[in-house]
Amino acid sequence: MGGFDPSPFGGGGFGGGGDIMFTIVPVFMVIFFVIFIVLLVSNGVRYAKNARSPRDTRYARIVSKRMDVKHSSSHMNDNNAMHSSSSRTYYYITLEFDNGSRQEYLDVKNLYGLVAEGDVGYAAVQGDWIVAFERDTAQRPSSGTY
Repeated sequence: MGGFDPSPFGGGGFGGGGDIMFTIVPVFMVIFFVIFIVLLVSNGVRYAKNARSPRDTRYARIVSKRMDVKHSSSHMNDNNAMHSSSSRTYYYITLEFDNGSRQEYLDVKNLYGLVAEGDVGYAAVQGDWIVAFERDTAQRPSSGTY
């Protein structure tokens, strides 16, 4: 009389030395899920810290601007024909303050296209964000040609 094997794939399930895929795949799924949750929580904590930070307005000069483009894409087999691609651009503005210190801020208010390197004025910063910049037109050299 042959015994009844409860596992349709043989090997008796997790404890019986069965298919290794039933051990490895769940472990990788748990690791992926934990990493996803950690990244989600850390981004939420960073956002909350910046949102709770007091707004500080200081006189500063814009010394540089930069962009950081993050690409993301997913592909499937040729037969399944799923292809998606996206990108997100982050804009950063570096300020130099009266005491000579420099700090880079994430532009969250779309100031990147409105300011130029060398502009001086009052910058409102909140945590790691630059939220406003009011140019001091008296400091800008006037050349008469625009």
